[in-house]
Amino acid sequence: MTVGIRLALVLASLVFTSLAPGANTAQAQTYPDRTVTIVVTSAAGALTDVLTRAVAQRLSQKWGRPVVVENRGGAGHNVAAVAVAKADRDGYTLLSSETGLVTVQPHLYGQGKLQYDAEKDFVPVAGYASIPVALLSNPAVPVKSVADLIAFAKQKPGALTYGTAGLGTALHTGALLLESLAGIKLTAVHYRGAAPALNDLIAGHINLITMGPSVALPAVRAGKLNMLGFGSPARMTQLPNVPTIAETVPGYEANVSFGLFAPTGTPPEVLKKINADVQQIINDPNFAKQFLEPLVVQPLPGSLEAFADYLRKDSEKWAKVIQAANLKID
Repeated sequence: MTVGIRLALVLASLVFTSLAPGANTAQAQTYPDRTVTIVVTSAAGALTDVLTRAVAQRLSQKWGRPVVVENRGGAGHNVAAVAVAKADRDGYTLLSSETGLVTVQPHLYGQGKLQYDAEKDFVPVAGYASIPVALLSNPAVPVKSVADLIAFAKQKPGALTYGTAGLGTALHTGALLLESLAGIKLTAVHYRGAAPALNDLIAGHINLITMGPSVALPAVRAGKLNMLGFGSPARMTQLPNVPTIAETVPGYEANVSFGLFAPTGTPPEVLKKINADVQQIINDPNFAKQFLEPLVVQPLPGSLEAFADYLRKDSEKWAKVIQAANLKID
């Protein structure tokens, strides 16, 4: 069963359970009655972590219960995903991740290569936000544009290094897609999260990174990093002078989305409650002004059904891209 089909079935089941009168209503009414733990797939300081902590703080205030954020970065989401997949299916242990956990990684890895099963282990709960990746370089690297980078990489294949947050993460696939479409060879350096990779880029230990640029913007403005391009189809209104990567590499489009997942089997009414509360937070104008706007991110579709449909379409897109580019991780 493909990820796209699985997500379609999830969408159908969510619609069905929403029509079942009184299903799990009592449990939803008392949820949560104790601490909720959100396990994050990134190291502290990465955008996944920043967004999760902002939402968790508001959830804690709303619920009157502690919401603990636990960072388990490493192994390209595997460490956190395995922990949550084995947790009780009661809504008290949730997973916060790049959505590539279910839309990208299953297409990159062969059957049985991942330590978790995205098709069976998780159900989407709520989206946080989405942002196009940016291609960033250390100023010491002798490139000032995407065209410069491609020319340099063709002259010296493998000489340029880029940081990832682990195999199959958005930082990895964004660079793999660039390599494939531009016909170049770069060298990956894998970290336990985006934050340590970004720190090493600023320090000059690696040359490049493709990532959602929110947490990197202060370094860009301070001249510690160069922003060569965005992975969006059109230029960002917030940064109109930064070109899209597609202006040099036709067809390049990549973004990073973030969301909340639960172990499959979590009561539907609990999922609906979490989704409604998260979306109320995300759509609050004060929250948007304090967190979303400064991070240059856009909210994701709101309801359980809309988020599941968004993931299904994104999965279908990446399946075609990965197959066409023959991108595989052994």
